[in-house]
Amino acid sequence: MYNKFERWIENILSQELPSDIIAINFNLYEEENDVWSLELVGTASFDTEDDDWACDETFDTRETPLRWEQKADWEDILENISSIINEYLEKGQYAEKLKTYQGVGVGFVDSDIKLLYKR
Repeated sequence: MYNKFERWIENILSQELPSDIIAINFNLYEEENDVWSLELVGTASFDTEDDDWACDETFDTRETPLRWEQKADWEDILENISSIINEYLEKGQYAEKLKTYQGVGVGFVDSDIKLLYKR
């Protein structure tokens, strides 16, 4: 799964992103038949005390999400994708680009955000 994520994220991060982005969040979605999807959103605000910062979107990959099939519950999916993103933040080609933002989070839409990186 890491390699699939890496190809997807590097396709996004190799492009110029809007200059008004100050934080990144990865939104997780549970679809049907054990299918999950992930999108990247860039936000114009960031607040460690209020997860609503992730709703202040100025950029998204809603048209090109990462999709995969995995039989698991949502807690395992969140833990798994968090580990993958953390690994990318450690060694990914565009890890330093992600670390220029004030924060990087992940979470299911309409749920709490798990903050993975804070500058």
